Amino acid sequence: MRNLTVQEIIETTNAKLISGNPEFICKNFSKDTRIIQEGDTYIAIKGENFDGNLFWREALQKGADCVIVSDIEYTEEDKEKFKNKTILKVKDTLEALYKIAKLKRSFYNIPVIAITGSVGKTSTKDIVANVVSQKYKTLKTIGNNNNNIGLPFTILRLQDEEAIVLEMGMNHFGEISLLSDIAKPNICIITNIGTSHIGNLGSRENILKAKLEILEGAKDPTIIVNNDNDLLHKWQEKNKEEKNIITYGIQEKSNINAKEITLNQNESEFICNIKGKDEKVKVPVGGEHFILNSLCAICVGEKLNIDTNKILKGIEEFELTKKRMEIIQAKNGIKLINDTYNASLESIRASLKYLSSLEGNRKIAVLGDILELGEYSKTLHKQVGEEVCKNNIDILICRGENAKYIVEEAQKKGMKKEQIYYLKNNDEVAKKIKEIVKLNDIILLKASNGMKFFDIVEKIKDEIC
Repeated sequence: MRNLTVQEIIETTNAKLISGNPEFICKNFSKDTRIIQEGDTYIAIKGENFDGNLFWREALQKGADCVIVSDIEYTEEDKEKFKNKTILKVKDTLEALYKIAKLKRSFYNIPVIAITGSVGKTSTKDIVANVVSQKYKTLKTIGNNNNNIGLPFTILRLQDEEAIVLEMGMNHFGEISLLSDIAKPNICIITNIGTSHIGNLGSRENILKAKLEILEGAKDPTIIVNNDNDLLHKWQEKNKEEKNIITYGIQEKSNINAKEITLNQNESEFICNIKGKDEKVKVPVGGEHFILNSLCAICVGEKLNIDTNKILKGIEEFELTKKRMEIIQAKNGIKLINDTYNASLESIRASLKYLSSLEGNRKIAVLGDILELGEYSKTLHKQVGEEVCKNNIDILICRGENAKYIVEEAQKKGMKKEQIYYLKNNDEVAKKIKEIVKLNDIILLKASNGMKFFDIVEKIKDEIC
């Protein structure tokens, strides 16, 4: 365990000590005064729509012993009131956060596993972390804290952990480069290259370039990639002689492959050669994409020399982060699949395929807009409409400006008008679901997080669950 002193923070950020003790040890860090704890160090993050500098007094009053601020008015009254507290002033608190987290990371010689990709980052993180935790005390990204604020604060939570599993998200070039420079990963995972954020980046090839920024902060890392993804397959073929690459896949011959796959409603099984011996792997979640996630976790387990039985146990017992393929068993045999955290063409395709495979009465897909697609929006939403028909979905409910293209394409491909509802808002969607749902129906809800489909889940849960 290695914590930071105020003096070390001053040296790394060029901070000015307004008051307090340079020898004070900063153990826990927070950016939210609503959950501040006794002894915390509060970092006043300033964003486009929010300025944490406005709440530094509140942070100290609620128990913080140290605050790091960039733009405050400090009176004589404050000086007297907070004379036993530590106040540091920096030019930019966000830049200070990066430097402090980078310093904290430098104290630890442990496995740092970083995960990025167009889809599947969070579920892969969950399963990888559960495998790694069978051998090491493991810290992992919580929820969606995978950006330029969430990742540094995750690193600052390091205490006596022996490994860390980090999720890295991005919308634009340069964002993962920053995260990689802070985290210095020694195992880098890329789950796939799809169409998420293609409106910002312009092409899948550019998305690949942005994801490969994960390597920029790493020194001679092990790189683990999904070999079934077309662009990652081409990239690893081109680079396998000069980089330490481990591949996993179902279709393409890889270092770690799945065979004899059995897909069930709520679980799956497959055979995989682990450390030279064929093993039966049990996955507690349905869907082929979770087979790929499990293969990735096996790659990590082998790399870290985790015992085979512990690898299998880590996969069999992992739990998904909420709102990602969360299956809610309702009354009258009804199932809700809450997959509302985010969406892309690739993740919707996988979710619809899984929905289609389930045994039940009617398969109802409740779909909303995929955001940040730019000029590709119409084309990709039309492809979602194709996937709806390809998977023989019984009822389609859509909401969103671009979801109209899902509806248009579904009708064009043969879905009847009486099977489709295109609604104005989430309240109407919730009302329609409650009106039409029948015994043993299975309902999938999926859209980009900005569509707030999780509100629909909350509106219908009490009545049908």
